[in-house]
Amino acid sequence: MKEQEVKRTDVNTLGEFGLIEHITKDFNNIHPSTNKGIGDDAAVLDASGRKMVVSTDMFVEGIHFDLVYSPLKHIGYKAVIVNLSDIYAMNAIPEQITFSMAFSSKYSVEAIQEIYEGVRTACDLYKVDLIGGDTTSSTKGMSISVTAIGYAKEEEIVGRSGAQVGDVICVTGDLGAAYLGLQILEREKQLYINHPGIQPDLAKAQYLIERQLKPEARKDAIDYFRKNEIIPTSMIDISDGLTSELFHICKSSGVGAFIEEGKVPIHDDSQMMALQFNMDPITSALNGGEDYELLFTINEKDLEKVRYMPDIYMIGDIVPKDDGIKLHTTGGNRHDLKAQGWNHFQT
Repeated sequence: MKEQEVKRTDVNTLGEFGLIEHITKDFNNIHPSTNKGIGDDAAVLDASGRKMVVSTDMFVEGIHFDLVYSPLKHIGYKAVIVNLSDIYAMNAIPEQITFSMAFSSKYSVEAIQEIYEGVRTACDLYKVDLIGGDTTSSTKGMSISVTAIGYAKEEEIVGRSGAQVGDVICVTGDLGAAYLGLQILEREKQLYINHPGIQPDLAKAQYLIERQLKPEARKDAIDYFRKNEIIPTSMIDISDGLTSELFHICKSSGVGAFIEEGKVPIHDDSQMMALQFNMDPITSALNGGEDYELLFTINEKDLEKVRYMPDIYMIGDIVPKDDGIKLHTTGGNRHDLKAQGWNHFQT
C-alpha cells in the first residue's frame, strides 16, 4: 500500500498574523485575571491584590532539544512545563503564559501546529491561559521563549534565601531519571547515525525517556501546601541537578547542608540503567538535572504535615554555614558536595 503523503504548507502562504490566528484558534481563556489575551497589541492582566510572579526561559534547538528524537508536540509541551515549574518553585500558581518562536524555512505550518498542540495540552492540563507571544523567521533551526505568569499572596511567596539551621531538606519525586533518559536517546542516536538500518531499542526505558522528553511540573505539591497551610522556608526546582540547586539555596540563605545518600530517591529503572552506563546511580541523582522536581526546606513545626505528602522524601538537614555542604554516604563517610550540574554554556 502506498504511503500517504504528509501535507506540508509553507508558512509564507499564511503570513505572520494568519499563522498566529491558525495556531491559536483553539485556545480559550479560563482565568478572571486574564482581562485581554491574544488579539490586541498587549495582554491585560488583573492581579486582584495578589503579587505577580514572572519567569522566562529559552528553549533552543541543538542545545535544549534534538529533532532526531524529540517529537514536535513534546517540544511545545516541555517548553511550557519548564516555565510553570519555576512559578511553582516560588510557591505561586501560574495562570498565564506567552509563547514566542523563531524558526527557519524547514518548518511547515503543520510542524508549527504540532508544537502548538503540545502547548495547548500543557495549558489544558495545568489550567493556564496562552495570552500572547511572537513568531518570526530564523536563519537556522528554532528558538522558543516562554514567559510564565503566576500569582500568590505576599506571605505565600517562597524564595531561595529563607532556609534556617534545623530545617529539614525535602524533595519531591525521584532524581536522575531524566538525565539517564537523555543518555539513552543520545546512544540510540549515534547507533542510528552509524547504522541507519538499526531500529532503536527503547521498550525497557520508557519511564526514563518520558522523564526527559515529557517532564511534569509539581503542581500537586503546591496544592498540598495550600490545603495544609504549609509554607516552605525556601524552595527551588531541580533543573540543573540536586547538588547545584542545593548550593543555590545554601548560598542565598547563608547556611550549610547535610544530605543522607541512602535517602536520595532513585527509581529502580534509574538504578539499573546507571549501572549499564558504568555510572554510580547516586551521581546521576545528584548531578543529572531536568527532573523538574521541587527541592525545599521546611521548619520542624510543619514536619508532621509534610510526612503525609504523597511522593515526598526527607533527605537531610540544614546546618550552620561553617559545617559546609556534605554528603553522608551509605558507607559511613562524609564528603564535600560539588555542584556539577548542567552548564548551559558548555560546548
